[in-house]
Amino acid sequence: MPQWSGPTLIAVFAGFGLAFVLVVPYVAISYRKRGELGLLRAIAAPAFLVYCFALVTYTLLPLPNVDATYCATHEALRHPVWNPLQFLADMKQFNTGLLDNPALRQVLFNVAFFVPWGVFLRRLFERSIGFAIVSGFFVSLAIETTQLTGVWFLMDCPYRLFDTGDLLSNTVGAGVGALLAPVLRRSGRLRPADEPRPVLARRRLLGMVLDLVSVTLVGVVLSMIALAVQYVTKGTLQNNTLIDDVLGRWVPTAVLLLLVPLAGNGATPGQRAVLLTMVRADGRPPSALQSIARFLLGSGGYFILVGLNSGWTSLWLLAHLGFMVFTRGHRGLTGLVCGLSVVDTRAVDREPVARSG
Repeated sequence: MPQWSGPTLIAVFAGFGLAFVLVVPYVAISYRKRGELGLLRAIAAPAFLVYCFALVTYTLLPLPNVDATYCATHEALRHPVWNPLQFLADMKQFNTGLLDNPALRQVLFNVAFFVPWGVFLRRLFERSIGFAIVSGFFVSLAIETTQLTGVWFLMDCPYRLFDTGDLLSNTVGAGVGALLAPVLRRSGRLRPADEPRPVLARRRLLGMVLDLVSVTLVGVVLSMIALAVQYVTKGTLQNNTLIDDVLGRWVPTAVLLLLVPLAGNGATPGQRAVLLTMVRADGRPPSALQSIARFLLGSGGYFILVGLNSGWTSLWLLAHLGFMVFTRGHRGLTGLVCGLSVVDTRAVDREPVARSG
């Protein structure tokens, strides 16, 4: 496996791991700020996290064995390169073609490495060109300073060179990305954030996925707390089905998918994130009985079957996905059985919703 694969894999796994943790609040904020998520943002957000981790892994890894011998043989790393155009002199040392010159290729790589920064700042965060360039400069400065200080004095000496040429090329890259960002501008009319959107299958599916993520994350947190208490009180960690099933699945499922809808407007956390809710034919929120029946027939029943290690979970899931896609209004199996419909919460005038199959 090539050397660069280590930093790449770390960046990818760390980026998508953090995206998994942040996906629910990110989607909720996007819907309230812009009225929707959008395919471009759905792709760009996790890509930005992967890119941020790549900035760290590619500039700091791999870590050498920094000891007294290493410091003595790499004394030159203690002396920064203050001339940002030093690469021009370095290019003359190589008797190669222009595009094959290692010094030039390093500069071009440093420029290209920060092009995504400018694009992300402009398109994902909607910041100005000047902000993208200045922030790119300070991010590059933080990287170079981290290298100069040996990861902020955790190492006995620097193990990479502080080079103002890198600082310049990184900043230029951020500027290039900021200038190129309008090419990715989405065409079409921008709708007001408070304007209701149609209830589409992909939106319903996103809400279901967010419910799954919410239950999983809360279950992990509760299980970790229980294991920490077990370790403090007993001094050991043991496999416990009570922790795995009750705290890891059933408690978060009951709280998030039953109690939250009962206490609110009938929407689960995932539905709240994408601005959807369930209503009766007269536009009112589901009754307590309807909410309980919906929970047992829907996602709550699924997680209960998972906890019981039932072989019906896959069939259960496929059935609900099928009904969600093909029922009118994408009300799903639970909506069909319980007499509920799915509506956009921004539709402030709750007119009666016709029942449909």
